[in-house]
Amino acid sequence: MTISEVSKKYELSADTLRYYERIGLIPPVNRNKSGIRIFTEKDCEWVNFIKCMRSAGLSIETLIEYVTMFQQGNETIKARKELLIEQRNQLSKRIEDMQQTLERLNSKIDGYEDKVIEKEKTLKSNN
Repeated sequence: MTISEVSKKYELSADTLRYYERIGLIPPVNRNKSGIRIFTEKDCEWVNFIKCMRSAGLSIETLIEYVTMFQQGNETIKARKELLIEQRNQLSKRIEDMQQTLERLNSKIDGYEDKVIEKEKTLKSNN
């Protein structure tokens, strides 16, 4: 796949894909004779993984750390797992906070019109 095809498929800009390659989040992508990047299935798996992890809130720095450990081989399996567990815990906390915010918004919205009408009646009767 070309960079434009990968860009469309994963909804990432070509600049973002180039950046990810430049900083080592995805392995160097092979190029054809014209110098055009040709993404393999394996390259696309990396793009998908990085996109998923970014969506989960992982920083570029954390992902660089993970990829660096991955490249070091099996001796980093435990450290990689611990990093992912830590990130999962942080994501769970953010989800919990967002759930509380959603519940508060839902509470505010429920019966909103009735509450506004009641408040307006009170204000009109004070005039």
